[in-house]
Amino acid sequence: MDALREAVRSGRLAAGVRLPSSRSLAADLGIARNTVADAYAELVAEGWLTARQGSGTRVAQRSAAQRAVPRRAAAAGGARRATAARKAPGRPAYDLKPGTPDLASFPRAEWLKAYRRALTAAPHEAFGYGDPRGRIELRTVLAEYLARARGVYARPERIVLCSGFVHGLRLMGEVLRGRRVREVAVESYGLDLHWELLTRTGLRLPALPYDERGTRTEGLGAMRSVGAVLMTAAHQFPLGGALPPDRRVAAIDWARSSGGLVLEDDYDGEFRYDRQPVGALQGLDPERVVYLGTTSKSLAPGLRLAWLVVPESLLDEVLAAKGHSDWSGSALDQLAFAELVGSGAYDRHVRAMRLRYRRRRDELVAAVAAQAPETRVSGIAAGLHAVLRLPPGQEQEVVRSAAWQGLAVLGLDRFRHPDVPRTQDGLVVGYATPPDSAWSGALSALCRVLPPT
Repeated sequence: MDALREAVRSGRLAAGVRLPSSRSLAADLGIARNTVADAYAELVAEGWLTARQGSGTRVAQRSAAQRAVPRRAAAAGGARRATAARKAPGRPAYDLKPGTPDLASFPRAEWLKAYRRALTAAPHEAFGYGDPRGRIELRTVLAEYLARARGVYARPERIVLCSGFVHGLRLMGEVLRGRRVREVAVESYGLDLHWELLTRTGLRLPALPYDERGTRTEGLGAMRSVGAVLMTAAHQFPLGGALPPDRRVAAIDWARSSGGLVLEDDYDGEFRYDRQPVGALQGLDPERVVYLGTTSKSLAPGLRLAWLVVPESLLDEVLAAKGHSDWSGSALDQLAFAELVGSGAYDRHVRAMRLRYRRRRDELVAAVAAQAPETRVSGIAAGLHAVLRLPPGQEQEVVRSAAWQGLAVLGLDRFRHPDVPRTQDGLVVGYATPPDSAWSGALSALCRVLPPT
């Protein structure tokens, strides 16, 4: 590793030069492949090399050409650079932030086929303004898919297509304000983006209490000004648990008795690994639950495809709000997705990604168990992320250490509601994003920053 570092520093290995694969170099040197892979990963983290899927490992571009210098001067320069590096971490070499799927696995060929079929078969009126609910072709196949895969009661006329989850949530915020709702209860941990969006519509957001079994929905009855609750019932974000049956029933009972609504964020419901999928809460009472789904985790957030399944009594209000901000979205994208779902290609993609993400999850759990056995991994039954529990008071230090290792990772406190006391320390680790070529390096960098045994 020192020889490679010096070769890059001195300019003997020019920027952009592709290095041998770890397998080839290990065979040439007569050493273990893992040794070479670890050395490459370390040099990538330090910024000497880059590793991208499909491009191999290459010498990183540097701001100025390097020239050979005497060893003593090189050592002095290296010391200065090391000091500078400690002052300001560079661009992360590994991204373990939660929330993004494996974008490299987007089914381009299948999407192109679906798009061509959709474009060929599209009626002329598909190029007009259309129905504010979205294309009937997609709403029809979605109704069947959601009933089969998520236990959602959905008729095509009650599905409203949106330009992403945030768009759907904003529509619901407008509808709730129009109904003179003043407060929407939220979970103790969640996404501040969603909280800020609802706050901008004029809503207040009190937090429900949380314990080892999940969100305590029995507390809704005491929150007199609350007219709705936003929940991730199938897989709480980011802590990871499924809402227990008795608390699911408590949320529905509250909605029925108070006239309130449950806004169900089913952001990654397709990806459950260790048992049968937990069905959507909406199936318990389709007239009191607004179901929000999206392709952002199953395909890619860049598609901007999401949907609301709304109670019949809300449909006109949702469509009126949608007409003010976005009439119908991209009809061709909707038709292409309808082809993808209707042909079975979407199911095949989801099954393949479920296997891939489960393998990544298992490798993460195994690496932490072997290299940092005092760190407990939780929230792993589903989804694209895990929570690594840390001893009290160590979260900020570990996040800072991760930055020095070239590792982008978020602390659990980043997702805590501002009114909730800080009682837990941890990391929220997304395991879907890194390419295969960088995955082992990302795991090694992560384990290096975890507290020692």
